[in-house]
Amino acid sequence: MLANRSALVGESLAIQDVLKTIDKISQTDSTVLITGESGVGKELVARAIHDKSARASKALVVVNCAAIPAELIEAELFGHMKGAFTGATQNRLGRFEAAHGGTIFLDEVGELPMHLQAKLLRVIQTRQFEAVGSNKTIEVDVRIISATNRDLESAVQKREFREDLYYRLNVIPVKIPSLRERKTDIPALIQHFITQFNGATGHTVEMPQGQILDALMAYDWPGNVRELENLIERLVILKGQGSVDLGDLPHRIFQKFAEGRPAGTGAMSEWEFPRMVLPTSGLDLKAIVEAFENHLVDQALARTGNNKNRASELLQMNRTTLVEKLRKRGMIQTVGSRNRMREDAAVAAGQMNDAVLLSSNANNNNNNGNNGNKNVNGNSGNTTNAINNNGANNGRNSGTGIDL
Repeated sequence: MLANRSALVGESLAIQDVLKTIDKISQTDSTVLITGESGVGKELVARAIHDKSARASKALVVVNCAAIPAELIEAELFGHMKGAFTGATQNRLGRFEAAHGGTIFLDEVGELPMHLQAKLLRVIQTRQFEAVGSNKTIEVDVRIISATNRDLESAVQKREFREDLYYRLNVIPVKIPSLRERKTDIPALIQHFITQFNGATGHTVEMPQGQILDALMAYDWPGNVRELENLIERLVILKGQGSVDLGDLPHRIFQKFAEGRPAGTGAMSEWEFPRMVLPTSGLDLKAIVEAFENHLVDQALARTGNNKNRASELLQMNRTTLVEKLRKRGMIQTVGSRNRMREDAAVAAGQMNDAVLLSSNANNNNNNGNNGNKNVNGNSGNTTNAINNNGANNGRNSGTGIDL
């Protein structure tokens, strides 16, 4: 990030309800559980609660429970004594003790191992704990705010999360809406991030307008505000100045907008085609068009599970036309070509049989030769004749016409 994390921005009813809740709960020490998808701003809400509280002058200690290995998280949270385990070369203060007088934010609390959930429950109840390797009880004055993108009620039912801990954490629930649930806030968020990153870089990128803004509004933002923030940071850095063009946006974003437009309203515009630049040396237009056509045909087949009827409907062409295109690419074989393949396979099989017979005859010839050695004067001529006759007969019987 180029600057400090952004404050909550938005005028939608959904985000205004969250802001009102923050105002109400910030002046208490009650435990808060913030829920919502990844990237909605759960840490920003925790910071806002802390900054508005009487503890604002003290530390806000952030712990990402999912990012710390299970074997180290207990020592991370509660501290450890020198020699408590391999690698513990000195005493270390835990996160709870570091947050004394302030707030501790347990992000992704749903990822805590079961054995630590019991210890966390005790800390919530008594504000007391022992460091790893110590029998001395430490008492702290700390407010606990936690967050998760998991459904903890479902985790409780599956016995993946302690029920008693869940109710202790969920004294005041705060649900953060996804960005797709408050799309009216997107223009304000874009303006906020452009101003922020322009100021940090000295660049002068303008606020998107018209179809560019429409495309950003149409996108569902699965990564929520974090995804939007990262995109604006990228645009400011790479664009540097001026207005954002269609080619500056990732294809996944304007594709959603293009798919939602009625047929005949720019279906062949830049929205549907990747941004291309004609090289100074020129290009093979036929090859480019063919490659683009094949790409769309492959997408239609993949989307329909190789159903040619449905794929031809998506491509708005006759099924026979689609089949002919696939045949030219070698993706469909005609009856004649399949018959030729069968004939070739039959010939190959016959040749393999010939090889086996010839090998067998050779073994027989060797045996006959050995027997002839026992009676060289009387039978050598007969043995040679037998070998020749056997080889000729085998060749004629196999149909190859091979004559040894």
